[in-house]
Amino acid sequence: MKLSDFDYNLPKELIAQYPLKERDSARLLVLGREKLTLEHRVFKDIPDYLREGDLIVLNDTKVLPSRLHGKRNSGGKVEVLLLNRKEGLTFSALIKPGRVKLGEKIIFNGGKSEGIISAKNEITFNLRDAASVYALGLMPLPPYIKRKPEDLDSIYYQTVYASQEGAIASPTAGLHFTEELIAGIKSRGINVAHITLHVGIGTFKPVKVDDITAHKMEPEYFRITDEVAELIKDTRAKNRRIIAVGTTSLRALEAFASGMKEGYTDLFIYPGYKFKLVDCLLTNFHLPRTTLLMLVSAFCGEKLAKKAYQEAVDNKYRFYSYGDAMLII
Repeated sequence: MKLSDFDYNLPKELIAQYPLKERDSARLLVLGREKLTLEHRVFKDIPDYLREGDLIVLNDTKVLPSRLHGKRNSGGKVEVLLLNRKEGLTFSALIKPGRVKLGEKIIFNGGKSEGIISAKNEITFNLRDAASVYALGLMPLPPYIKRKPEDLDSIYYQTVYASQEGAIASPTAGLHFTEELIAGIKSRGINVAHITLHVGIGTFKPVKVDDITAHKMEPEYFRITDEVAELIKDTRAKNRRIIAVGTTSLRALEAFASGMKEGYTDLFIYPGYKFKLVDCLLTNFHLPRTTLLMLVSAFCGEKLAKKAYQEAVDNKYRFYSYGDAMLII
């Protein structure tokens, strides 16, 4: 299976640069897998596709303000993306430019704070605690959003139910939900569960091999509580559907189906994968040649995925993190 099989052309003007003011006013493309159908709706219509007893699974990871901008002693600019905390105030990080030297000091906050390059892809701070480090940061908007983070991103690049700190990117399918919409879904007898998968660099690591089966995912931490595990089993026993909100929720659920409740998963899902647990998927539109698009293609079939993406382009849907959504049923 070739990397080029997961390519498509997207006009740059369709890449959403800002969120919609009303989260649930995004467009929703509904894909029917059985008859290969497409239907155009609005996100707030999603309850129309849910049934009493269904289980919606949300990823409650919370995005940390992990993108820091500093300077070298020479005055040169340095960008640091904190990936995860190691020991003390040492963080693994992506550091640009890559020519910074071991032991070099990076100045932040106008000289009030500093970090030392303590190893390759690692920085150690001289601050009081981790909260002080993240206080220096901005929301880590993806590179295809061609602007600096603004105050609104602290709100809109976070799901309304985010509670477990640890992600470097938002589980964007969940950005469309409002508290009112979730309450309305629950009032219909539809169950809502929260699990956690901290979105890390593995979700976005580019595929650099032509044979995609040779690609290796970076492990990401996930957790499913005993309470949610029982709810999943009960839903299955009653022959009701499990709806994953986002590719991260889906990967965590499929890892759970393989026998894990908590830990690190490097599950890579691409066409040919046999799904064990998830019946429906809510997701945004993804970059070409990515593991995310491969997962979607595995879930709905390559033919329907290509048809849906072309339909979205033709109808000028908004793409990527702040874009519109699709529901695959």
